Amino acid sequence: MLTLWKNCEVYAPRHLGRRDILIEGGKIAAVEGSLSRWLTAPEIDVRDMEGAVVCPGLVDIHVHVTGGGGEQGPASRTPELQLTDFTLNGVTSVVGLLGTDGVSRGLENLLLKVRALEEEGISTWALTGNYRFPTKTLFGDVEKDIALIDKFIGVKTALADHRGSSVTGQELARLGSEARIGGMISGKPGYVTIHMGGHEHRMDELFWALEHSEVPAKTFLPTHCCRTPELIAHAVRLNNLGAYIDFTAELPDNEAGTAAALASALRQGAAPERVTMSSDAGGSQPSFNEAGECVGLTYTTSVTLLQELRRMIFREGLSLETALRFFTENPARLIGQSGKKGTVAPGADADLLVLDEGYAVRHVMAKGKVAVWEASALMKGKFEK
Repeated sequence: MLTLWKNCEVYAPRHLGRRDILIEGGKIAAVEGSLSRWLTAPEIDVRDMEGAVVCPGLVDIHVHVTGGGGEQGPASRTPELQLTDFTLNGVTSVVGLLGTDGVSRGLENLLLKVRALEEEGISTWALTGNYRFPTKTLFGDVEKDIALIDKFIGVKTALADHRGSSVTGQELARLGSEARIGGMISGKPGYVTIHMGGHEHRMDELFWALEHSEVPAKTFLPTHCCRTPELIAHAVRLNNLGAYIDFTAELPDNEAGTAAALASALRQGAAPERVTMSSDAGGSQPSFNEAGECVGLTYTTSVTLLQELRRMIFREGLSLETALRFFTENPARLIGQSGKKGTVAPGADADLLVLDEGYAVRHVMAKGKVAVWEASALMKGKFEK
């Protein structure tokens, strides 16, 4: 079946201006100034966007799809995320991973969860491993997991965090080598996502690994780079060596947000094409009193992504074209999906997001199917009401 979206103000994420978009078989067939010649095609679904912003569906590369948390006991384990947690927030592609809890949260469950979300309508990948080192795998080997399991495109670890294994630079170099070779064998990116904690050593061990091995900087992706000004400075230094750096979108009630941290990194010289922002959706969000006692616990979804997009535009003065890159084109390139995800172009998957005047979700198309229309979910997971 053919679908024609007319009068779209297209951000691909590069601003293309007013365009029509033709979709066929889950792919974008054409993006042109006028595709009215297709109006008479049999059984074509024509929808007029009336000048609304149309951009790629968001690519969220750090998501606890099976739930996270657990640091305050069994009752603090956060629930699994559902399809509409993503589509209602404009997300059409996700990378699932584990966190602190590698005991009750297993890679088997993670693998089946991302496959379930794929069946339900969005595009998914996953990372092997978790905070621990030696890291948990399915085949007993990071290289094998990435090379032989379709969904695994990299590995997860943690650095500068009391919940991790205090990995050394030598261990990071070895992990990076295993991920890279697994990726080379299978044609995947083969990268290492590094959860960055708040310890004052920050990325010291990572810089040691780069200085004492042949593993390229682009193999490593530190995330949560917005924690402190000092960590932002380390992230910029790593970015200048050729690595991507990832910033975590904040909860809605955090007035400061992450947009300011990302803007600071850009002012310090970070290459914008190697900067991404993810949601950490499904991860626990504890709050503590002055005595260090946990007094509240919640978790987030991908709702934070567009919130930070608005902050970048309205508070930091970035253009929509620039801000969109951190959620679309850049993460798609990082996970080896450039030209297929994170773009509005012929041959790309028909993952499209329509925004209203305030840059909130209006419509969403995932792989050529309408998932959200007028901010209401049309596509739902098997057990969603």
